[in-house]
Amino acid sequence: MNVLLDNLDIFVTGFRNTLIMFFASGLIALVLGTIVGSFRVSPVAPMRALGTIYVNLVRNTPLTLIFFFFVFGYPKLGLPRADYIVLAIIALSLYTATYVAEALRSGINTVPLGQAEAARAIGLTFGQSMTLVVLPQAFRAIIPPLMNVFIALLKNTTIAAGFSVLDAGAIRAYLSERGEPQLVVLLWVAVIFIALAALLSWAQRALEKKWRLAR
Repeated sequence: MNVLLDNLDIFVTGFRNTLIMFFASGLIALVLGTIVGSFRVSPVAPMRALGTIYVNLVRNTPLTLIFFFFVFGYPKLGLPRADYIVLAIIALSLYTATYVAEALRSGINTVPLGQAEAARAIGLTFGQSMTLVVLPQAFRAIIPPLMNVFIALLKNTTIAAGFSVLDAGAIRAYLSERGEPQLVVLLWVAVIFIALAALLSWAQRALEKKWRLAR
């Protein structure tokens, strides 16, 4: 306990930045992934192609390389300067959105085709049928895989530690300079991560129970 209590400033700062990246990236990825997932099932061929290219290109690129691009390539594009934590959020968002899109596409495929046909029969456009009929049912079906995506996102935030972001992944390096036992530090980081993942799992079960009763 002394390792945790004596270095509470580093632990609080590290996990605060981790949670900032997690929530910001998760929200952006959810919105972007919903758009890309809708593109993937669109009846318009160019939109399907755009969604497919984005998913296949970004998802098959190692996340570390995406971080390298934003940390070292972004400044050379002449774009406005941004903090490393902002660049980390962008990298995590673009990468995670591909998994959200694929999870959503699988959820859309579970919705009976007759639902979309009935929506079009009463005059709804593709966008209206997606937002009012298909997506609400699809999101109910993908809660478990979607929560797994967010748990993976939480763990992926530690990559930012290698790019000058003081997050949970950087706590060990900072405390090693204070002479703290690294194994104990890593165990505390792991325990807190397990607690956060357990909280996400609880949220998953609560949402599943709520929406199951709603049906």
